[in-house]
Amino acid sequence: MSSNPEPTLVTHNGGCHCKRVRWKVEAPTSLIAWKCNCSTCSMRGNTHFVVPINNFKLISGESNITTYTFGTHIAKHTFCNVCGITSFYTPRSNPDGIGVTLACLDPGTVTHVEIRSFDGINWEDSYSQSGISACSKLKS
Repeated sequence: MSSNPEPTLVTHNGGCHCKRVRWKVEAPTSLIAWKCNCSTCSMRGNTHFVVPINNFKLISGESNITTYTFGTHIAKHTFCNVCGITSFYTPRSNPDGIGVTLACLDPGTVTHVEIRSFDGINWEDSYSQSGISACSKLKS
């Protein structure tokens, strides 16, 4: 009986459009990203992948980050106060992690992306059925 080894993590870099907000994130080269239809993700066209908070490091632009919350105020929708881009945020589904906007990655480090749907309109049902909460847990 063989087990699948955990994927190797690489450093992905990225940030906002004006490049004031820059970060790096440790994640596999093959990503599972989530397309959500909640009111804010659908308006922003946000498709993101989730990593444990310890796998994310803000490199620059802390003073350029503005945070928006609504509803439960668990999610922290961060965006650059210059160009308006949400390159990362704290998702309600994973308050112990970071949601990284797929389109904000610098090119060259991703080999494959599987897009999964998250039904943010029916948040509770989707949360319990999707397995998204496991995405921000460190693998032991």
